[in-house]
Amino acid sequence: MISEHAVKELSFILGPEHFTTRPEDLMTFGTDATKLSFMPDAVAFPGTSEEISRVFQLANQERFPVIPRGAGSGKSGGALPVEGGLVLAMDRFNRILEIDQHNLIARVECGVITAAFQEAVEKVDLFYPPDPASIHISTLGGNVAECAGGLRAVKYGVTRDYVLGLTAVLPTGEIIRTGVETIKGVVGYDLTRLLVGSEGTLAVVTEIIVRLVPKPPYRRTMMAFFESAAAAVETSSAIIRSKIVPTALEFMDRTCIGCVDRDVGLAAPRGTGALLLIEVDGDKTLATKEAKRVGEICTRQGALEFRSASRLKDAEKLWEARRNVSESVYKLRPDKISEDIVVPRSRMAEFIGFLEDLAGTYDLPMAAYGHAGDGNIHVNILFDEKAPGQTDKAQQAVKELFTKVIEMKGTLSGEHGVGITKAPFIEMEISRPVLELMARLKKAFDPNGILNPGKIFPYKI
Repeated sequence: MISEHAVKELSFILGPEHFTTRPEDLMTFGTDATKLSFMPDAVAFPGTSEEISRVFQLANQERFPVIPRGAGSGKSGGALPVEGGLVLAMDRFNRILEIDQHNLIARVECGVITAAFQEAVEKVDLFYPPDPASIHISTLGGNVAECAGGLRAVKYGVTRDYVLGLTAVLPTGEIIRTGVETIKGVVGYDLTRLLVGSEGTLAVVTEIIVRLVPKPPYRRTMMAFFESAAAAVETSSAIIRSKIVPTALEFMDRTCIGCVDRDVGLAAPRGTGALLLIEVDGDKTLATKEAKRVGEICTRQGALEFRSASRLKDAEKLWEARRNVSESVYKLRPDKISEDIVVPRSRMAEFIGFLEDLAGTYDLPMAAYGHAGDGNIHVNILFDEKAPGQTDKAQQAVKELFTKVIEMKGTLSGEHGVGITKAPFIEMEISRPVLELMARLKKAFDPNGILNPGKIFPYKI
Protein backbone atom coordinates (compact mmCIF):
# COMPACT_ATOMS: atom_id res chain seq x y z
CA MET A 1 0.00 0.00 0.00
CA ILE A 2 1.05 3.58 -0.64
CA SER A 3 0.84 5.65 2.52
CA GLU A 4 -1.35 8.73 2.80
CA HIS A 5 1.81 10.83 3.12
CA ALA A 6 3.21 9.37 -0.11
CA VAL A 7 -0.07 9.99 -1.94
CA LYS A 8 0.11 13.67 -1.01
CA GLU A 9 3.75 13.89 -2.09
CA LEU A 10 3.02 12.20 -5.42
CA SER A 11 0.15 14.60 -6.10
CA PHE A 12 2.52 17.49 -5.39
CA ILE A 13 5.33 16.11 -7.61
CA LEU A 14 3.09 15.38 -10.59
CA GLY A 15 0.27 17.85 -10.15
CA PRO A 16 -3.22 16.65 -9.18
CA GLU A 17 -4.30 16.51 -12.85
CA HIS A 18 -1.59 13.90 -13.55
CA PHE A 19 -2.16 11.63 -10.57
CA THR A 20 -5.14 9.54 -9.54
CA THR A 21 -6.27 7.07 -6.92
CA ARG A 22 -9.88 6.88 -8.13
CA PRO A 23 -10.95 3.21 -8.38
CA GLU A 24 -12.65 3.77 -11.75
CA ASP A 25 -9.32 5.05 -13.14
CA LEU A 26 -7.19 2.33 -11.56
CA MET A 27 -9.08 -0.55 -13.19
CA THR A 28 -7.86 0.42 -16.67
CA PHE A 29 -4.23 0.17 -15.56
CA GLY A 30 -4.54 -3.15 -13.78
CA THR A 31 -4.84 -5.37 -16.84
CA ASP A 32 -3.19 -5.97 -20.21
CA ALA A 33 -3.45 -8.29 -23.22
CA THR A 34 -3.14 -11.34 -20.93
CA LYS A 35 -6.54 -10.36 -19.48
CA LEU A 36 -5.11 -10.96 -16.01
CA SER A 37 -5.95 -8.27 -13.47
CA PHE A 38 -4.11 -6.72 -10.50
CA MET A 39 -5.29 -3.43 -9.01
CA PRO A 40 -2.67 -0.69 -8.48
CA ASP A 41 -2.90 1.73 -5.56
CA ALA A 42 -2.39 4.78 -7.76
CA VAL A 43 -1.55 5.86 -11.30
CA ALA A 44 0.85 8.64 -12.28
CA PHE A 45 1.19 10.36 -15.65
CA PRO A 46 4.69 11.88 -15.54
CA GLY A 47 5.81 14.31 -18.23
CA THR A 48 9.57 14.55 -17.63
CA SER A 49 12.47 12.35 -16.58
CA GLU A 50 12.97 14.66 -13.62
CA GLU A 51 9.46 13.93 -12.33
CA ILE A 52 10.13 10.19 -12.58
CA SER A 53 13.39 10.68 -10.70
CA ARG A 54 11.54 12.39 -7.85
CA VAL A 55 8.92 9.63 -7.84
CA PHE A 56 11.68 7.04 -7.46
CA GLN A 57 13.32 8.93 -4.63
CA LEU A 58 10.01 8.92 -2.77
CA ALA A 59 9.38 5.26 -3.60
CA ASN A 60 12.74 4.28 -2.11
CA GLN A 61 11.96 6.22 1.06
CA GLU A 62 8.46 4.78 1.39
CA ARG A 63 9.19 1.34 -0.16
CA PHE A 64 6.27 1.15 -2.59
CA PRO A 65 6.47 -0.56 -6.00
CA VAL A 66 6.65 1.44 -9.24
CA ILE A 67 5.49 -0.22 -12.46
CA PRO A 68 6.15 1.42 -15.87
CA ARG A 69 3.44 0.98 -18.50
CA GLY A 70 3.12 1.78 -22.18
CA ALA A 71 -0.05 0.83 -24.05
CA GLY A 72 -0.79 -2.33 -22.06
CA SER A 73 -0.54 -4.55 -25.15
CA GLY A 74 1.96 -6.97 -23.57
CA LYS A 75 1.16 -10.68 -23.51
CA SER A 76 3.27 -11.85 -20.57
CA GLY A 77 1.99 -9.56 -17.81
CA GLY A 78 5.14 -7.45 -17.70
CA ALA A 79 3.30 -4.22 -16.91
CA LEU A 80 0.88 -5.59 -14.31
CA PRO A 81 1.06 -4.25 -10.73
CA VAL A 82 1.21 -7.71 -9.16
CA GLU A 83 2.19 -6.26 -5.76
CA GLY A 84 0.06 -3.11 -6.00
CA GLY A 85 1.91 0.19 -5.91
CA LEU A 86 2.16 3.02 -8.43
CA VAL A 87 1.72 2.55 -12.17
CA LEU A 88 3.74 5.01 -14.27
CA ALA A 89 1.61 5.58 -17.37
CA MET A 90 3.99 6.97 -19.99
CA ASP A 91 1.32 8.45 -22.28
CA ARG A 92 2.64 12.04 -22.08
CA PHE A 93 6.03 11.06 -23.51
CA ASN A 94 4.57 11.18 -27.00
CA ARG A 95 6.83 13.42 -29.10
CA ILE A 96 9.00 12.64 -32.09
CA LEU A 97 11.89 14.93 -31.21
CA GLU A 98 14.04 14.69 -34.33
CA ILE A 99 14.32 12.84 -37.64
CA ASP A 100 17.88 13.32 -38.87
CA GLN A 101 17.91 12.58 -42.61
CA HIS A 102 21.66 13.16 -42.91
CA ASN A 103 22.73 10.65 -40.26
CA LEU A 104 19.74 8.30 -40.63
CA ILE A 105 18.76 8.44 -36.96
CA ALA A 106 15.79 9.68 -34.97
CA ARG A 107 15.18 10.74 -31.39
CA VAL A 108 11.78 9.85 -30.02
CA GLU A 109 10.04 9.69 -26.66
CA CYS A 110 8.94 6.34 -25.27
CA GLY A 111 5.18 6.89 -25.54
CA VAL A 112 5.06 7.38 -29.31
CA ILE A 113 2.88 4.78 -31.06
CA THR A 114 5.02 2.59 -33.32
CA ALA A 115 2.83 2.99 -36.41
CA ALA A 116 2.75 6.78 -36.02
CA PHE A 117 6.54 6.87 -35.91
CA GLN A 118 6.83 4.65 -38.97
CA GLU A 119 4.45 6.87 -40.90
CA ALA A 120 6.45 9.98 -39.93
CA VAL A 121 9.80 8.61 -41.12
CA GLU A 122 8.30 7.17 -44.31
CA LYS A 123 7.11 10.66 -45.27
CA VAL A 124 10.79 11.55 -45.76
CA ASP A 125 11.55 8.25 -47.54
CA LEU A 126 13.13 6.57 -44.51
CA PHE A 127 12.16 3.32 -42.85
CA TYR A 128 11.95 1.95 -39.30
CA PRO A 129 11.57 -1.81 -39.86
CA PRO A 130 10.44 -3.37 -36.51
CA ASP A 131 6.81 -4.32 -37.09
CA PRO A 132 5.03 -5.99 -34.14
CA ALA A 133 1.47 -7.14 -34.73
CA SER A 134 0.33 -4.56 -32.15
CA ILE A 135 1.91 -1.78 -34.22
CA HIS A 136 -1.17 0.46 -34.13
CA ILE A 137 -1.41 0.49 -30.33
CA SER A 138 1.99 -0.47 -28.90
CA THR A 139 4.53 2.21 -27.99
CA LEU A 140 8.21 2.42 -28.85
CA GLY A 141 9.04 2.29 -25.14
CA GLY A 142 7.10 -0.93 -24.78
CA ASN A 143 8.82 -2.31 -27.88
CA VAL A 144 12.19 -1.51 -26.27
CA ALA A 145 11.19 -3.11 -22.97
CA GLU A 146 10.21 -6.36 -24.71
CA CYS A 147 12.68 -6.18 -27.61
CA ALA A 148 9.73 -6.49 -29.97
CA GLY A 149 10.21 -8.33 -33.23
CA GLY A 150 7.32 -8.63 -35.61
CA LEU A 151 6.55 -9.53 -39.17
CA ARG A 152 9.67 -8.08 -40.81
CA ALA A 153 12.22 -9.59 -38.42
CA VAL A 154 13.26 -12.34 -40.84
CA LYS A 155 14.96 -9.77 -43.07
CA TYR A 156 15.46 -6.69 -40.92
CA GLY A 157 15.94 -7.94 -37.37
CA VAL A 158 14.29 -6.86 -34.12
CA THR A 159 14.09 -3.73 -31.96
CA ARG A 160 17.54 -4.10 -30.39
CA ASP A 161 19.09 -3.96 -33.87
CA TYR A 162 17.85 -0.37 -34.26
CA VAL A 163 18.32 1.15 -30.81
CA LEU A 164 21.55 3.20 -30.59
CA GLY A 165 21.00 4.98 -27.29
CA LEU A 166 18.58 5.61 -24.46
CA THR A 167 17.68 8.14 -21.81
CA ALA A 168 16.48 6.27 -18.75
CA VAL A 169 15.74 6.82 -15.07
CA LEU A 170 17.25 4.31 -12.67
CA PRO A 171 15.17 3.00 -9.76
CA THR A 172 17.51 4.91 -7.45
CA GLY A 173 16.57 8.18 -9.16
CA GLU A 174 19.59 8.90 -11.37
CA ILE A 175 18.90 9.98 -14.94
CA ILE A 176 21.35 8.29 -17.32
CA ARG A 177 22.10 8.38 -21.02
CA THR A 178 23.47 5.28 -22.67
CA GLY A 179 24.81 4.52 -26.12
CA VAL A 180 25.66 6.85 -28.98
CA GLU A 181 24.22 8.79 -31.91
CA THR A 182 26.61 7.14 -34.33
CA ILE A 183 26.55 3.75 -36.04
CA LYS A 184 29.71 2.66 -34.23
CA GLY A 185 30.51 3.01 -30.53
CA VAL A 186 32.34 0.64 -28.14
CA VAL A 187 33.22 2.83 -25.16
CA GLY A 188 32.39 1.02 -21.93
CA TYR A 189 29.80 -1.67 -21.26
CA ASP A 190 26.86 -1.80 -23.65
CA LEU A 191 24.15 -0.73 -21.21
CA THR A 192 21.82 0.10 -24.08
CA ARG A 193 21.58 -3.54 -25.11
CA LEU A 194 21.22 -4.59 -21.49
CA LEU A 195 18.18 -2.33 -21.06
CA VAL A 196 16.56 -3.37 -24.35
CA GLY A 197 14.49 -6.43 -23.48
CA SER A 198 14.81 -6.00 -19.71
CA GLU A 199 11.00 -5.78 -19.42
CA GLY A 200 10.97 -2.60 -17.38
CA THR A 201 12.81 -4.20 -14.45
CA LEU A 202 16.10 -2.26 -14.58
CA ALA A 203 15.14 1.31 -15.54
CA VAL A 204 12.37 3.43 -17.01
CA VAL A 205 13.23 4.45 -20.57
CA THR A 206 12.02 7.94 -21.51
CA GLU A 207 13.85 8.73 -24.76
CA ILE A 208 15.18 6.50 -27.55
CA ILE A 209 17.72 7.08 -30.31
CA VAL A 210 17.07 4.73 -33.22
CA ARG A 211 18.79 4.17 -36.52
CA LEU A 212 16.81 4.30 -39.73
CA VAL A 213 17.33 2.84 -43.19
CA PRO A 214 16.23 4.09 -46.62
CA LYS A 215 12.62 3.24 -47.45
CA PRO A 216 12.45 0.34 -49.91
CA PRO A 217 11.02 1.69 -53.17
CA TYR A 218 8.91 -1.37 -53.99
CA ARG A 219 7.23 -4.29 -52.29
CA ARG A 220 5.13 -7.25 -53.40
CA THR A 221 2.81 -9.34 -51.21
CA MET A 222 1.96 -12.95 -52.08
CA MET A 223 -0.12 -15.73 -50.58
CA ALA A 224 0.26 -19.48 -51.02
CA PHE A 225 -2.21 -22.14 -49.83
CA PHE A 226 -1.10 -25.66 -48.87
CA GLU A 227 -2.79 -28.93 -48.04
CA SER A 228 -0.95 -29.27 -44.73
CA ALA A 229 0.88 -27.17 -42.16
CA ALA A 230 3.98 -29.30 -42.65
CA ALA A 231 4.01 -28.51 -46.38
CA ALA A 232 3.72 -24.78 -45.66
CA VAL A 233 6.61 -24.62 -43.18
CA GLU A 234 8.77 -26.85 -45.38
CA THR A 235 8.14 -24.38 -48.20
CA SER A 236 9.26 -21.49 -46.01
CA SER A 237 12.57 -23.27 -45.48
CA ALA A 238 12.85 -23.93 -49.22
CA ILE A 239 12.44 -20.20 -49.92
CA ILE A 240 15.25 -19.30 -47.51
CA ARG A 241 17.48 -22.06 -48.90
CA SER A 242 17.07 -20.54 -52.35
CA LYS A 243 18.94 -17.47 -51.01
CA ILE A 244 15.82 -15.29 -51.01
CA VAL A 245 15.28 -13.50 -47.70
CA PRO A 246 11.70 -12.16 -47.77
CA THR A 247 10.72 -9.04 -45.87
CA ALA A 248 8.10 -11.19 -44.17
CA LEU A 249 7.29 -14.89 -44.29
CA GLU A 250 4.20 -15.61 -42.20
CA PHE A 251 2.36 -18.85 -41.46
CA MET A 252 -1.25 -19.62 -40.50
CA ASP A 253 -2.67 -23.04 -39.78
CA ARG A 254 -6.13 -24.36 -40.67
CA THR A 255 -7.67 -23.13 -37.42
CA CYS A 256 -6.44 -19.56 -37.90
CA ILE A 257 -7.52 -19.50 -41.54
CA GLY A 258 -11.05 -20.47 -40.55
CA CYS A 259 -11.23 -17.63 -38.02
CA VAL A 260 -9.74 -14.95 -40.27
CA ASP A 261 -11.73 -16.04 -43.34
CA ARG A 262 -14.96 -14.96 -41.67
CA ASP A 263 -13.58 -11.42 -41.36
CA VAL A 264 -11.75 -10.82 -44.63
CA GLY A 265 -12.93 -13.51 -47.04
CA LEU A 266 -9.69 -15.23 -47.99
CA ALA A 267 -11.59 -17.69 -50.21
CA ALA A 268 -9.13 -20.46 -49.44
CA PRO A 269 -9.20 -23.40 -51.86
CA ARG A 270 -10.95 -26.58 -50.73
CA GLY A 271 -8.64 -28.77 -48.70
CA THR A 272 -6.44 -25.93 -47.42
CA GLY A 273 -4.58 -26.85 -44.23
CA ALA A 274 -2.24 -23.85 -44.00
CA LEU A 275 -1.06 -20.76 -45.81
CA LEU A 276 2.02 -18.62 -46.20
CA LEU A 277 1.83 -14.83 -46.45
CA ILE A 278 5.00 -13.59 -48.10
CA GLU A 279 6.44 -10.18 -48.90
CA VAL A 280 9.58 -9.10 -50.75
CA ASP A 281 10.85 -5.54 -51.07
CA GLY A 282 13.66 -3.46 -52.52
CA ASP A 283 14.58 -2.46 -56.06
CA LYS A 284 11.55 -3.11 -58.28
CA THR A 285 13.40 -5.22 -60.86
CA LEU A 286 15.05 -7.43 -58.24
CA ALA A 287 11.93 -7.70 -56.04
CA THR A 288 9.80 -8.64 -59.07
CA LYS A 289 12.33 -11.34 -59.97
CA GLU A 290 12.30 -12.65 -56.38
CA ALA A 291 8.50 -12.68 -56.29
CA LYS A 292 8.47 -14.78 -59.45
CA ARG A 293 10.97 -17.23 -57.94
CA VAL A 294 8.90 -17.45 -54.73
CA GLY A 295 5.87 -18.39 -56.83
CA GLU A 296 7.85 -21.08 -58.64
CA ILE A 297 9.10 -22.52 -55.33
CA CYS A 298 5.59 -22.60 -53.84
CA THR A 299 4.22 -24.34 -56.92
CA ARG A 300 7.07 -26.86 -56.92
CA GLN A 301 6.41 -27.55 -53.24
CA GLY A 302 2.79 -28.46 -54.01
CA ALA A 303 0.87 -25.26 -53.28
CA LEU A 304 -2.84 -25.63 -53.94
CA GLU A 305 -2.95 -22.04 -55.14
CA PHE A 306 -0.55 -19.07 -55.35
CA ARG A 307 -1.74 -15.46 -55.44
CA SER A 308 0.03 -12.12 -55.80
CA ALA A 309 -1.57 -8.92 -54.51
CA SER A 310 -1.66 -6.53 -57.46
CA ARG A 311 -2.77 -3.48 -55.52
CA LEU A 312 -1.42 -1.88 -52.35
CA LYS A 313 -4.83 -1.85 -50.65
CA ASP A 314 -5.21 -5.59 -51.32
CA ALA A 315 -1.85 -6.23 -49.68
CA GLU A 316 -2.71 -4.07 -46.68
CA LYS A 317 -5.96 -6.01 -46.23
CA LEU A 318 -3.98 -9.25 -46.06
CA TRP A 319 -1.49 -7.91 -43.54
CA GLU A 320 -4.26 -6.45 -41.40
CA ALA A 321 -5.87 -9.90 -41.32
CA ARG A 322 -2.57 -11.36 -40.14
CA ARG A 323 -2.25 -8.77 -37.37
CA ASN A 324 -5.76 -9.59 -36.16
CA VAL A 325 -5.32 -13.36 -35.91
CA SER A 326 -4.71 -13.24 -32.16
CA GLU A 327 -8.13 -11.71 -31.52
CA SER A 328 -9.91 -13.70 -34.23
CA VAL A 329 -9.26 -17.05 -32.56
CA TYR A 330 -11.42 -16.05 -29.58
CA LYS A 331 -14.33 -17.11 -31.80
CA LEU A 332 -13.45 -20.69 -30.90
CA ARG A 333 -13.22 -20.41 -27.11
CA PRO A 334 -13.62 -17.55 -24.62
CA ASP A 335 -10.17 -18.05 -23.07
CA LYS A 336 -6.68 -18.77 -24.33
CA ILE A 337 -3.05 -19.08 -23.34
CA SER A 338 -0.79 -17.35 -25.87
CA GLU A 339 2.79 -18.57 -26.23
CA ASP A 340 5.44 -17.37 -28.67
CA ILE A 341 8.00 -20.14 -28.83
CA VAL A 342 10.89 -20.34 -31.29
CA VAL A 343 12.41 -23.50 -32.75
CA PRO A 344 15.16 -23.90 -35.35
CA ARG A 345 13.63 -23.22 -38.75
CA SER A 346 14.76 -26.64 -39.96
CA ARG A 347 12.61 -28.30 -37.29
CA MET A 348 9.37 -26.37 -37.75
CA ALA A 349 7.62 -29.18 -39.58
CA GLU A 350 8.46 -31.55 -36.74
CA PHE A 351 7.15 -29.03 -34.22
CA ILE A 352 3.89 -28.51 -36.10
CA GLY A 353 3.34 -32.28 -36.13
CA PHE A 354 3.92 -32.37 -32.38
CA LEU A 355 1.45 -29.51 -31.86
CA GLU A 356 -1.27 -31.30 -33.83
CA ASP A 357 -0.77 -34.40 -31.68
CA LEU A 358 -0.83 -32.27 -28.51
CA ALA A 359 -4.16 -30.70 -29.49
CA GLY A 360 -5.59 -34.18 -30.01
CA THR A 361 -4.26 -35.45 -26.69
CA TYR A 362 -5.91 -32.66 -24.71
CA ASP A 363 -8.95 -32.23 -26.98
CA LEU A 364 -8.40 -28.47 -27.12
CA PRO A 365 -8.07 -26.24 -30.22
CA MET A 366 -4.47 -25.05 -30.61
CA ALA A 367 -4.18 -22.33 -33.24
CA ALA A 368 -0.69 -21.75 -34.63
CA TYR A 369 0.50 -18.79 -36.66
CA GLY A 370 3.56 -16.61 -36.82
CA HIS A 371 6.91 -15.96 -38.33
CA ALA A 372 7.85 -19.02 -40.36
CA GLY A 373 10.91 -17.21 -41.68
CA ASP A 374 12.61 -17.22 -38.28
CA GLY A 375 10.96 -20.19 -36.54
CA ASN A 376 8.88 -18.02 -34.18
CA ILE A 377 5.46 -19.70 -33.87
CA HIS A 378 2.62 -18.21 -31.82
CA VAL A 379 0.74 -21.08 -30.19
CA ASN A 380 -2.73 -20.26 -28.86
CA ILE A 381 -4.19 -22.91 -26.55
CA LEU A 382 -7.93 -22.23 -26.50
CA PHE A 383 -10.24 -23.28 -23.68
CA ASP A 384 -13.22 -22.30 -21.57
CA GLU A 385 -12.27 -21.73 -17.96
CA LYS A 386 -15.91 -22.30 -16.94
CA ALA A 387 -15.86 -25.80 -18.41
CA PRO A 388 -14.75 -28.40 -15.84
CA GLY A 389 -11.14 -29.44 -16.24
CA GLN A 390 -10.30 -27.33 -19.30
CA THR A 391 -8.08 -24.84 -17.45
CA ASP A 392 -6.03 -27.65 -15.93
CA LYS A 393 -5.70 -29.33 -19.31
CA ALA A 394 -4.54 -26.10 -20.94
CA GLN A 395 -1.90 -25.51 -18.27
CA GLN A 396 -0.63 -29.07 -18.54
CA ALA A 397 -0.42 -28.66 -22.31
CA VAL A 398 1.80 -25.60 -21.82
CA LYS A 399 4.26 -27.66 -19.78
CA GLU A 400 4.44 -30.31 -22.49
CA LEU A 401 4.80 -27.62 -25.14
CA PHE A 402 7.74 -25.98 -23.35
CA THR A 403 9.41 -29.33 -22.68
CA LYS A 404 9.30 -30.11 -26.41
CA VAL A 405 10.62 -26.67 -27.38
CA ILE A 406 13.64 -26.95 -25.09
CA GLU A 407 14.26 -30.50 -26.32
CA MET A 408 14.35 -29.06 -29.85
CA LYS A 409 16.95 -26.45 -28.77
CA GLY A 410 14.43 -23.64 -29.04
CA THR A 411 13.45 -20.83 -26.69
CA LEU A 412 10.30 -20.20 -24.64
CA SER A 413 9.79 -16.67 -25.95
CA GLY A 414 10.79 -14.89 -29.12
CA GLU A 415 8.88 -11.64 -28.54
CA HIS A 416 6.51 -11.58 -25.56
CA GLY A 417 9.10 -11.76 -22.80
CA VAL A 418 8.91 -13.59 -19.48
CA GLY A 419 6.82 -11.22 -17.33
CA ILE A 420 4.77 -13.27 -14.90
CA THR A 421 3.28 -15.88 -17.23
CA LYS A 422 6.58 -17.54 -18.15
CA ALA A 423 8.43 -16.94 -14.88
CA PRO A 424 7.48 -20.38 -13.46
CA PHE A 425 9.15 -22.03 -16.48
CA ILE A 426 12.27 -19.89 -16.88
CA GLU A 427 14.60 -22.45 -15.28
CA MET A 428 13.70 -24.88 -18.05
CA GLU A 429 15.85 -22.67 -20.28
CA ILE A 430 18.14 -20.64 -18.02
CA SER A 431 20.37 -22.36 -15.47
CA ARG A 432 20.29 -21.31 -11.82
CA PRO A 433 23.84 -19.77 -11.91
CA VAL A 434 22.86 -17.59 -14.88
CA LEU A 435 19.58 -16.65 -13.23
CA GLU A 436 21.43 -15.69 -10.05
CA LEU A 437 23.79 -13.50 -12.08
CA MET A 438 20.74 -11.76 -13.55
CA ALA A 439 19.39 -11.30 -10.02
CA ARG A 440 22.66 -9.62 -8.98
CA LEU A 441 22.37 -7.25 -11.93
CA LYS A 442 18.79 -6.45 -10.90
CA LYS A 443 20.00 -5.76 -7.34
CA ALA A 444 22.73 -3.42 -8.61
CA PHE A 445 20.19 -1.36 -10.54
CA ASP A 446 17.41 -1.60 -7.96
CA PRO A 447 18.77 -2.28 -4.46
CA ASN A 448 15.39 -1.87 -2.76
CA GLY A 449 13.43 -3.92 -5.30
CA ILE A 450 10.87 -1.22 -6.03
CA LEU A 451 10.87 -1.29 -9.85
CA ASN A 452 8.39 -3.70 -11.42
CA PRO A 453 8.73 -6.41 -8.76
CA GLY A 454 7.51 -9.97 -9.28
CA LYS A 455 8.59 -10.18 -12.93
CA ILE A 456 10.95 -12.60 -14.73
CA PHE A 457 12.34 -14.32 -11.62
CA PRO A 458 10.48 -17.34 -10.24
CA TYR A 459 11.46 -16.41 -6.70
CA LYS A 460 11.75 -13.30 -4.54
CA ILE A 461 15.02 -11.42 -5.02
